[in-house]
This record gives sequence, structure tokens and C-alpha cells, in this order.
Amino acid sequence: MYSMQGIVRKGVNNVTLQFEKLGYVANNLANMNTRGYKSVTFEQMLKEDGYLTGAIRTDYQAGSIQVTSNPYDVAINGTGFIPVISPEGEVAYTRDGAFKQGKDGYLVTNDDWIVGEGIKIPTNCYKFVIKPNGEVFAYDAANTKPKKLGTIPLVRFASQENLESIGMNKLVPTEESGEPQLVREHECICQNNLETSNTNVYSSTADMLRLNASLIASTRMMKVVDDMYNKAINIRE
Repeated sequence: MYSMQGIVRKGVNNVTLQFEKLGYVANNLANMNTRGYKSVTFEQMLKEDGYLTGAIRTDYQAGSIQVTSNPYDVAINGTGFIPVISPEGEVAYTRDGAFKQGKDGYLVTNDDWIVGEGIKIPTNCYKFVIKPNGEVFAYDAANTKPKKLGTIPLVRFASQENLESIGMNKLVPTEESGEPQLVREHECICQNNLETSNTNVYSSTADMLRLNASLIASTRMMKVVDDMYNKAINIRE
């Protein structure tokens, strides 16, 4: 049997968790057009004492690959991440391959993190090509021998689900994810392409509508319980 206070505490706990889950669903919808974004879910679980708890999980299923015809754009076809380095020297990992030519000609992310160990693209080169294995070549003119500029590295983790997000589509390893392992032979890099978000708009919208209805019902129930509690107090007085 639950006391009135226990019912109130349980109701507050459950409503709070529903609000938290709604926040993750809303964030997924807000990032439906974010390149390489991976949707995050808050999975609710009912404990033996009747209280709800939850676990945060990231869905690393690949998004669709979209042709952009921009030579600076790169998509990863398969599992893995590209290491990037901040201007302060911080290392993170991303699947957002919307790169550009930054300061001094280096290949960088949109917020100026250097890709890999630094790949400098000549400003006046005829064209540059990124091979499926990540090797980058520049041509001084048509029909000339290409010059290798460097390689876009690809790394994988033993447990990518345990990577920690630091925002701006960047992740850092944790003890549970393990350290990055360089993939030496692969054919995963796709130039002139970008990976789209893997957010399922239809299921996310359905989740939001369902959670909204559930929250309305729960808050109304809380109001009823609160009124009963106040009446019980008044009767005792």
C-alpha cells in the first residue's frame, strides 16, 4: 500500500522522466537536418518499487549518403570516425564530413578543427581528389601526375555506443568505449558526399505526440492527487 505522499513522489518522478524523454525526442527532431547526427533515445524502465528509471542510448546506425558535388565534402560509408583536432589541441572524433579549406590551406571542419594530422591543400591546384581509402592527392594541371598531400584517417572503437558527445557533432572516448583503433585498409571514404542524420522523423513525431498526451494525463492525475491530499489535510484539521 502506498501513502498519499508516496503516490505524489512517484508521480513527480514519473512525470520528470517523461519530460526528460520528451527533451531527447525534441532534440532528435531539431537535428533532423544536421549532417551525420546520431539520434539519442531515453529508454524507460520500471523498477520493482514502481518508480521509473531510464538509460540514454545513441543509435549509431548510418544515415543516408547524399551527393553534394562539393569536393571538400566527405561521407563515411560504414562504421568509423574521422579524428579532428581543435585549435587548442583537443582531439575528438566525428562523422560530419562537411569540411572546408581553412587557414593556411588546411582541410578543416566548419568550426576550424583540423582534419587528421593536417592536410594542406594548395590554393592554386587544378583539383584535389580524396580516394576511398582516405588518401588525398592534388593535381597541378590536367593530365599531370598527382601529388599526395596526406591521408584522412579512419578509426573505430570497441564500443562506439559508449562514446561521449561534446557537442557540435563531435565525440570523445571513454573508459567503456575503449581507445581509437586506426583502420589501415578500407574503402569507406566517399568524396563529394555527406551523411545525413539518422533521425526517423515519423517515429520521432509519433513519440512526441504520445509523450505529450501522456504528460497531459499525468499532470492531470497529479492535480487530482494534490487536491485529495489537501482535502485530507483539511479534514484532519
